[in-house]
Amino acid sequence: MFTFQDVQQKIEREIARIQFVNPPKSLYEPIVYTLSLGGKRIRPALLLMACNLYQDEIESAMQPALGLEVFHNFTLLHDDLMDEADMRRNQPTVHKQWSPNAAILSGDAMLIYAYRLFEGVQDGLLKPVLQLFTTTALEICAGQQFDMEFETRQDVTEAEYIEMIRLKTAVLLACALKMGAMLGKAPEAEQEVLYRLGIHMGLAFQLQDDLLDVYGDTAVFGKQLGGDIVSNKKTFLLINALQRATGREKAVLTDWISRKTFNPEEKIAAVTQVYEQLGLKELTEDKIQVYYKEAMDSLGMLNVPTERLAYLKEVCTRLMYRQS
Repeated sequence: MFTFQDVQQKIEREIARIQFVNPPKSLYEPIVYTLSLGGKRIRPALLLMACNLYQDEIESAMQPALGLEVFHNFTLLHDDLMDEADMRRNQPTVHKQWSPNAAILSGDAMLIYAYRLFEGVQDGLLKPVLQLFTTTALEICAGQQFDMEFETRQDVTEAEYIEMIRLKTAVLLACALKMGAMLGKAPEAEQEVLYRLGIHMGLAFQLQDDLLDVYGDTAVFGKQLGGDIVSNKKTFLLINALQRATGREKAVLTDWISRKTFNPEEKIAAVTQVYEQLGLKELTEDKIQVYYKEAMDSLGMLNVPTERLAYLKEVCTRLMYRQS
């Protein structure tokens, strides 16, 4: 069995081998830059670990695992552009380092290259693997659209938000686990259990991201804190704040959300104070625990020896309590 660190190292070695030799160089430089920024490589690692639950040989699953990682980084590249984010993993985002047009075109090239990485999947599995990937990619686009539409709404419900992050974040983790099981030739029932596990993990993962944007450590988190507050992004915390706040707290929130010009640090401090008054940090942590329990319940449903599940269980726990 391979540990999370084992598969991370394998993935990093393979990413370092990716080369683009065709001109123009300027098209591919942002792609190389984006992939070189690192990250935890969670999605390809989950794919390989899921495959490893059912077979010892995982090298045949490496190319589709890389395909998911390239695709994931493509979504981050375009997300940063849409969010006008300046930093990603403590480095300038592509549209800042180059230009918005470069981010669009190089991102498109990344998406196409991700599909190329699936070419090596054996014929018997190629169609279902690509169907899963394509469905997931479209769902992520839908999630991003919902996210953008929420920007102009003040009445977004918690249920709507959970559905949005299911589409935007959770389905890719679920895809990684199910695809790994498919490549490992797991029974279909087991594939579906792993898919549900990924959904629960993904929901908890995004809620933790919401928390870290407010309460994280910039040096560890890799992004500027309070970015969601500054941009009025509908997060689990803001949605619940808008629903729960009354009186002065409601007035403070409404005032800061409506301001066109402001001092970002003052806004972050004021909104964070409202969050603390409403107990939203604890509320979010409780919701994370609900999804963590559901993920662990799914893990327990797998017909796999306990020792083979140990490493995957460890990864799930680390993702629930991450600081970056």
